[in-house]
Amino acid sequence: MKSKLFNKVLVANRGEIAIRVMRACRELGIATAAVYSDADRNAIHVRYADEAHHIGGAAPSDSYLQLDRIVKVAHDCGAEAIHPGYGFLSEKAAFPDACDAAGIKFIGPPGSAMRALSSKLAARKLAVENGVPVTPGSGAITDPAAAVAAAREIGLPVLVKPSGGGGGIGMKVVESEDELDAAIESSAQAARSAFGDPTIYIERYVRKPRHIEIQVICDNHGNAVHLGERECSIQRRHQKIMEETPSPAVTPEIRSAMGEAALKAARAAGYVNAGTVEFIFSEGEFYFLEVNARLQVEHPITEAVTGIDLVKEQIKVAAGLELGFTQMDVTWTGHAIEMRINAEDPVRKFLPNPKRITRWVAPAGPGVRVDSGFGPSSDVPPNYDSLVAKLIVHGADRAEAIARARRALREFVVVGPATTISYHRAILDSPDFRSGNLSTRFIDDHPELVDRAKQLAGEVSPFDYGPDPRHVAAAAAAVAAVVHRTT
Repeated sequence: MKSKLFNKVLVANRGEIAIRVMRACRELGIATAAVYSDADRNAIHVRYADEAHHIGGAAPSDSYLQLDRIVKVAHDCGAEAIHPGYGFLSEKAAFPDACDAAGIKFIGPPGSAMRALSSKLAARKLAVENGVPVTPGSGAITDPAAAVAAAREIGLPVLVKPSGGGGGIGMKVVESEDELDAAIESSAQAARSAFGDPTIYIERYVRKPRHIEIQVICDNHGNAVHLGERECSIQRRHQKIMEETPSPAVTPEIRSAMGEAALKAARAAGYVNAGTVEFIFSEGEFYFLEVNARLQVEHPITEAVTGIDLVKEQIKVAAGLELGFTQMDVTWTGHAIEMRINAEDPVRKFLPNPKRITRWVAPAGPGVRVDSGFGPSSDVPPNYDSLVAKLIVHGADRAEAIARARRALREFVVVGPATTISYHRAILDSPDFRSGNLSTRFIDDHPELVDRAKQLAGEVSPFDYGPDPRHVAAAAAAVAAVVHRTT
């Protein structure tokens, strides 16, 4: 196998996903090259790689978004392939195109597939043409009159959405016709600013849907397989913070139907490599949302229940090998949950809190995995996403996975930045979560989680060997009292 793979792979990313890819490469006997910005000069991914190359300033536009510079570094260091990770350039069709021009393999889908799927309107059209269900919606909206006509035909409430980009940027829920003009203007402006494309459209707004996605992987030999669903309904500001598989709401019959729909969409786009087809799910019905043409942040939970290493499969597919398994070979064992530990303060509306990590103890034990690019004395820079670590747990069933997640979160020690650890504990304690009563409005509908997280944040992990905060507070109070008496 080794002779058919690459000798060296450049990882065009940072943090936990860079290390995740490098770990897979190391197990496959492939050398790795890292790239880094000024802010990441001392980052763990830089030290983990076999070699590392500086590519610019701390701002992403000066470093990790410098496509030509990254491809040149790969060429100059002799890397035969580039893995983009997620975010940054990972879904830019120009990236695989530039790799092709330089004679370097891109570990991801071809530029043609990315272009077919980058526009939500184009992706919706592709889905409809191939029998994949979509929510009722409009074409591109160009004027207020057309918006009103479309909203009346679709039926209120509606969702105004940018055609390009993602992450919930620019999306607006409209409950009445009076709100349409302002929503359209705001959505188009946000889309122009974030994605350089002001195109918007309207679709029916499904109240309290679940967000379900299907993992697919396709090779260059006509083989395409789905690896089941992930429940991604726990979101803040349309950004996922917790995922699980299998979904508490998906039956084997629904899984099979969604999987086949996802594969139809992937095949229609000429998709190759790993990707994720996202759906909204409500009252037993599912509707195509979009395709993420890259490896997802939450891919480890799929790995946990299927036993398939997605990054290794990505590398093998990019090297021209066939998938080593068929749909009949895929089985799902147990239940897995991923919690995104972000350097954010849930008490202050998830405000980012980039600081130096002064103490760090990652949880361990049966069924626990931590993917991170940080550790003791690491600086969490303000220039990038606030993700500090991914905590992944796997249990025999959902009850055991939840119990394991609660135990692992209690063990996790991160001192310095505020994090979402206590908030995840609050979610896991919620009766609605424990019963599987989920929707994309879960966080909005449970404001009490913030107070519960605040209470839990005061607890001390048994693995925290630093000063007990309670003793520090008591000492500070004693000092203050002495000072007060002597002044």
